Order: sequence, then C-alpha cells, then structure tokens
Amino acid sequence: MKSINCLKIIIIFCLVCSCGKESKIKSEIKKVPVEINIERFDMLFAEVTKENLPDLKESYPFLFSKKYADSVWINKTKDTIQQEINQEISKAFFDLSVEEEELYSLFQHIKFYFPEYKEPRIITITSDVDYRNKVVLSKGLLIVSLDTYLGKDHRFYEGIQKYLRQNFKRDQLVPDVASMYAKNLVGPIRDRTFLGNLISFGKELYIKNLILPDMTDARKMGYSEEQYNWVVANEEEIWRYFIDRQLLYSTESALMPRFLYPGPFSKFYLEEIDKEAPDRVGQFIGWKIVTSYMKNNNVSLRQLLVADAETIFNRSKYKPTR
Repeated sequence: MKSINCLKIIIIFCLVCSCGKESKIKSEIKKVPVEINIERFDMLFAEVTKENLPDLKESYPFLFSKKYADSVWINKTKDTIQQEINQEISKAFFDLSVEEEELYSLFQHIKFYFPEYKEPRIITITSDVDYRNKVVLSKGLLIVSLDTYLGKDHRFYEGIQKYLRQNFKRDQLVPDVASMYAKNLVGPIRDRTFLGNLISFGKELYIKNLILPDMTDARKMGYSEEQYNWVVANEEEIWRYFIDRQLLYSTESALMPRFLYPGPFSKFYLEEIDKEAPDRVGQFIGWKIVTSYMKNNNVSLRQLLVADAETIFNRSKYKPTR
C-alpha cells in the first residue's frame, strides 16, 4: 500500500510540474511583441483607376508583372468575372478581425519558438481561384488568396474535386499559414522512403501543433471532426497495415498519394476501409511518431528538425493506442 501511495504522489507531482511548466510557457508567449497589419490589396485593386494605378504599382511592385501594360490591369478590373469575385470577397471578408487575432497569436508562438522569424508583410489578394497557391510565403511577404476561402460549396468551385474543396473555407486560412511556416522549418524531404515521408509530415504537424495550441487537432489537419475521430479510433489498425505489408522502408512512389497526399480517401485497397478512411492517414501516424519521440527523448526543437527519420522512429518508442 505504501508503494502505491508513493507512486500516486510521484504521478501527481509530475502532473503539477508539467502544468506549471506549460502555464509558464503560455505566460511567456503572451509577452512576445508582435505587430500585425493585414493589407487589403484585393480591395485596393477592386477600386483601381488609370489615375491611381501608378501609386498602387509603386506600393506593390511584386504583384504587377512588368511584361503587362497598364491597360491590361485596367481591363482586368472591368472584367465581369473579376468584378463578381470582388463582390463575393467583399461580402465574405468585409472584416478580418478574427483572422487578425488568430494570426497575432500564431506569430507570437512562432517568434517564441523560433526567434529568428519576424512578422511578415501580410497582403490579401484575389487569384482567379488559384487553389494550388492559396498561401504564398516568400522574402518577408505573406500573400493570401481570399477567393480560395469562400466556402466548400461556393459556386466558384464547381468542377473542383470535393476532397480539395473541403478546405476552401474561412477557418482553414490560418492553419494554411501555419503549414507554410512549418514546411519552411522542416525543409524538403530528403529520405525518399515511406518512413522518411511519414516523419517529415509528422515534423510539420508537430510544429503546427506547437504554434496553434488552441486550435482543434481536426482543424490543424484540415479534417472534419468525423474524419479525425476515425483516424484516432483506427490508429492501431492503420499502423498494423503499414507494418504487415512492410511499407516503412519502401521507396514505391505510389505510396505517397495513397496515404500522404490529399485525395478522396486513403487507399488501403480494402473495400470496407476505403469507404470510411479519410485521406492523409500517414500524416497522422507521422505526427504520432514524432510526438512520441519528443516525449521520450530530451531533445530540442532544433535537434528534432535535423534528426533523420530512422533515428526518430527507433527512439520514439511509438506504440499506437486502440
């Protein structure tokens, strides 16, 4: 009985210490100074005229290709499709105060964990629904295409696959921004094995979780709550499938779109599972492995970023839960 009581005391002490550490980190993050200003280029361009176009080009030279004459830009503003896009953006994004608040918190977390990062110049645009470049991060600029966040059932998206459209909604804007920073930190995938890809995506989601702590895991992954609950409930079965078929060290390129890339579902080629499984289940498993690695090893974020996939996997002590 004494041993059991001692064990209880130790567990309680560890929990108290852990909560105290988390509370201290939250307090420190709230002190991080951040300046956020969202520049509404989309609105400015909607009101452009021959007279004020030179000033707009001077303020945003990176958004105007020099190979096009001024007349091209003026004609674009008169285009009926562009005008319709402007109207829809004006209705849906008249106010960006919610996004501004979330971005403020996001950049506080980014600067706390990675002090070398500075707040970017944030600019919203329209892009003729260029959903492959919803968010662009380059040279201190963060450019967001608002016309790719009008809602998954918006008429502009007719003809685009449903699995892509599911994240063309407003509440994915900030998670998409966080993804760009996580990808930049992790860097390109160098290990071409399936495990290497799993761990790379796992690192991204681990970082994303750190810099978006108050967001649901489903939203971080771009899942519905139902999809996220499915991968949680089936974590052990997914992992067993990977192990039983010896997929971890495979370099078969077809594995990546089956389990890691956006798609209508993850392709186990098992009829009863494929009907229910969401896409990107491999990313979820990678996240769990990396989380287990960080929990069971005294390593820094910097060490995580440079650690190779096999080291992370071998030292993770990862054991999926039912």
